[in-house]
Amino acid sequence: MSTLLANLGRRLLGGYSLAFFIFLYLPIGLIVAYSFNSNPINMMIWDGFSLDWYRSLFGLSTSLSENALYVESTDQLLAALRTSLVVALTTTAISTVIGTLTALALARYRFRLQKFYRVLLFMPMLMPDIVLGIALLIFFVGVGMPLGKGSIIIGHCTFLISYVFLIVSARLAGMDTRLEEASADLGASPWTTFRRVTLPQILPGVVGGALLAFIISMDDLVITYFIAGVDSTTLPVFIYGMIRRGIKPEINAIATLLLIASLLIAALGLYLRNRKPATSQDDSHG
Repeated sequence: MSTLLANLGRRLLGGYSLAFFIFLYLPIGLIVAYSFNSNPINMMIWDGFSLDWYRSLFGLSTSLSENALYVESTDQLLAALRTSLVVALTTTAISTVIGTLTALALARYRFRLQKFYRVLLFMPMLMPDIVLGIALLIFFVGVGMPLGKGSIIIGHCTFLISYVFLIVSARLAGMDTRLEEASADLGASPWTTFRRVTLPQILPGVVGGALLAFIISMDDLVITYFIAGVDSTTLPVFIYGMIRRGIKPEINAIATLLLIASLLIAALGLYLRNRKPATSQDDSHG
């Protein structure tokens, strides 16, 4: 009886897992499939295989290239994508540097109100996006700062630093501090110790934090909606505006390209995470 119940439980669990993954990944598969649909009006009606939507993204001639409204809308879509990439790359660089240095400071030094400062770093992640977006909007208007790419980058950094800090702190918690102490005892400078000992140990956390910051910045809608200017529309905000008029087929093509880029970034992150740091024997021959 117990064996029968165990087999039934495993089958139910397997069926539930299969249904869960189908529910999770089927919409993504449909987006990829319909990005090759030649129907420009109703994306859910398959009219045949076509690469026109990918050609239009790269500025190549298509059957709709003569339509002025179509060309203008496509140009706006590409401009929004470029804005998102610029904002995401800039925000990732700033957040990774500040988040990593903050994690190192809180892990290696002791000062008053340290625990309170650590709690403050978690607040942007716990705060609702709409509250943070309104707060940032009020701040930028109050200080007289014009809304644009600069305000979006600052706004994204306010909460992405916390994500990088959390991931790097988790990596630092499992690091053996005796390695740094041994490096200092052997006469290495603080910069040399950081570059040759600390950074290789925390590099997987730094890369993971940077990738997470990039993905969140590219995907953010609520906060960006409040602090984006007229000429600095990001891709999520542009797509949100297009829903009211109907989604263009290029959205599926862009989503597919972003999915491929995400997979490549994730593969790069796994490669860097599993790569072993160079041993000191390589430097002893120098």
